[in-house]
Amino acid sequence: MMSARPTRASAVALLATLAALLGALLPATTAQAAGRTVEGGRLDWGIKSSFQSYVTGPVAKGGFKLRNGAATVGGSLFRFHSATGSYDPDSGALQASFSGGVAFQGHQKPDGTYELDLSVSRPTIRINGGGGTLYADVSSKAKDSGAVTTASQVPFATLGLGGLNMKGGAGPVVLTNIPATLTDQGAKAFAGYYEAGAQLDPVSLSVDVKPAAAAEQPAQTPQSSPTPAAESPGASQAPQGAGAFTDAAVDWGVRRTFREYVSGSIGQGKWELTEGAQDGGALFRFPQGKGAYDAAQGTLDAAFAGSVHFTGAHLDLKLGKVGVKVENGKGVLSADVTTGGQTKNAVPLVEFDAKGLKAEGGLATLTEAPATLTEGGAQAFNAMYKAGTEMDPVSLAVALDGAAKLPALPNLGSTATPAAPATPAPAAAANAAQTSNTGLYAALAVAVLVLAGGAAFLVVRGRRTESAGSAEAPVPTEPAKRD
Repeated sequence: MMSARPTRASAVALLATLAALLGALLPATTAQAAGRTVEGGRLDWGIKSSFQSYVTGPVAKGGFKLRNGAATVGGSLFRFHSATGSYDPDSGALQASFSGGVAFQGHQKPDGTYELDLSVSRPTIRINGGGGTLYADVSSKAKDSGAVTTASQVPFATLGLGGLNMKGGAGPVVLTNIPATLTDQGAKAFAGYYEAGAQLDPVSLSVDVKPAAAAEQPAQTPQSSPTPAAESPGASQAPQGAGAFTDAAVDWGVRRTFREYVSGSIGQGKWELTEGAQDGGALFRFPQGKGAYDAAQGTLDAAFAGSVHFTGAHLDLKLGKVGVKVENGKGVLSADVTTGGQTKNAVPLVEFDAKGLKAEGGLATLTEAPATLTEGGAQAFNAMYKAGTEMDPVSLAVALDGAAKLPALPNLGSTATPAAPATPAPAAAANAAQTSNTGLYAALAVAVLVLAGGAAFLVVRGRRTESAGSAEAPVPTEPAKRD
């Protein structure tokens, strides 16, 4: 009779150990799957390609302009950037807001205004409970009255998720070719050009998600690895002389259609950034600015690092040693221009409106100032464009003290997946992420069953042994010890 008690005790102890093990592992897994921060990523969306064709076609005779770092990609897609928001891998809920916008204008009137005037910006994706909606800031001019309506975060399109499994684990969330349908509110915001239910262009996105632990703890930078800012001449040196500044950057994309020409089927070329220049998707950043800024006089004289080299069919153009001068509300961006092995120094390329250059909180900024090509710029482009041609806008940021931080470049995220691939695979991406957690749970379940089965065997065997002993003879102690 006494020999069965150690058996039951062992079984209970083993089950207690299993419970403790599961209690230690499962909460940790749940913590990893808790709500995560979306930081970085892009959304590729053409809004409605037929609308683009109409605006730029022979009837409307218009065009579009990109705002706040938005870019073009492929034949008819707009790329919005710098995703922020949240993602819950347990429920699959996703909220991701993107920066950038596009403004369409067409049917120009004699006074220079446009009958068609529509802008879409800051798209936001919200997915929860199997449904999804795309929201956006929309400004539009009514076709009949010409009244301008501006609305923030309009539920613009319904997303056709088609049973997509959004639950998952760590890693980027990637959705590809998600159907989008115009909503009632979207139709009104679209100034009545299309009715509710109209099919819009499909949506593709990729966003980075930070694990819960990483989101809670700030990143540690090893003291032995200096940051790029510490290595930057502008950032590491204190201001010297009146009006001297610590760091600066100028952002300029040259010209959107020129970039598309270079990388397209005609130009068959590319561009290369060197000497510290950075690619922001729709713009190039020339950093490490040095010079002087006088807020009272509104003057700026700055030189920047970095160069961009365009090459392609019958094309070889390098722009480097970019400089900017501002005076009397006007600005000039110049650069050393190298073509055919010949270099011309400090060629004035574009003129821009600089009346908006203002200093606030240790930072002087000018955002997307309209720019036009100069005579020197026209020559630099080998007469591809005439003087006075509209070029990409110019943005400036000047750090007036060491504590000021320059605006960040557009954050396109870590995934290198091309936009809108032919084979949609959003479910596969989500399911692959889900497998990481599901596999762990499955492994734990198998372990529990196996070990619990062993424990049950001990209990059953102990009871059977006890029963047999009471009917026949006392059970020796050795078998109990072996158990």
